[in-house]
Amino acid sequence: MNETEVHSLLEKHDAIQRGHFKLSSGRHSDVFVQTALALRHPGIAERFGHELGKRFASVGADMVLSPAVAGLIIGHEVARELHVPHIFCERVEGKMALRRSFELKPGDKVLIADNAITDGKSKFEVIELVTEADAEVVGLAVIADRSDGVSFGVPFERLVHLATTEWDQEDCPMCVDGEPLDVPGSRHLR
Repeated sequence: MNETEVHSLLEKHDAIQRGHFKLSSGRHSDVFVQTALALRHPGIAERFGHELGKRFASVGADMVLSPAVAGLIIGHEVARELHVPHIFCERVEGKMALRRSFELKPGDKVLIADNAITDGKSKFEVIELVTEADAEVVGLAVIADRSDGVSFGVPFERLVHLATTEWDQEDCPMCVDGEPLDVPGSRHLR
């Protein structure tokens, strides 16, 4: 599965949205990636997960960890491809944590899987959760990368890179024009 095919599937299912958005980073953009609109189709979720899983087949992951909610479907599909368990973390009192009797043990090899990256802050929080448990992050897999090349210090794979434009709120031309703002992200910073 190549980048053009992934981009086409995201476009076909309206997962690449255009408008005036406040991202989880707090910055504004004219593009938002709502991968759930493509992942609601099990065949697409399976194909994306299969592709990301193949790319990490040699790292020896013991499990796949995803941040809830956006990373659940793709994380499950990557884990299925790798034949390993899938667990997820949730934000508890502003910090990523494991709940529901999920646990990481020292030495566990963990592949992190999520839907998208913008500024990488949420991924760094998940990496911190893993390292605090004395487990090892063996890679990071995402469907869509809209970052400007953020580095996590671990092997990183994405299915598609989306070049987007972002502004600080005070520099946003859409705010100047009075365009309504949509706030679809899961991590709202003020």
